[in-house]
Amino acid sequence: MPSRNVRFVGGPLDGRMQDLRDSEAVAGRLLRHIHLHDGPKIETHYELHYSPEAGWVYRLCGQGHSGS
Repeated sequence: MPSRNVRFVGGPLDGRMQDLRDSEAVAGRLLRHIHLHDGPKIETHYELHYSPEAGWVYRLCGQGHSGS
């Protein structure tokens, strides 16, 4: 299955690049990241966006994001 790169913007994953499978390449897709190392659990949410200029990008959602 072909893959492409997605870049993370904001939060603890800022600047990370990873593969994005075709089946995952759906604008508006939400990703939840949970950080458990050395301290309290920190949960952040990212939303997938696409533009011809930037390609696929996961952007950090605001603190008030409810997932809807």
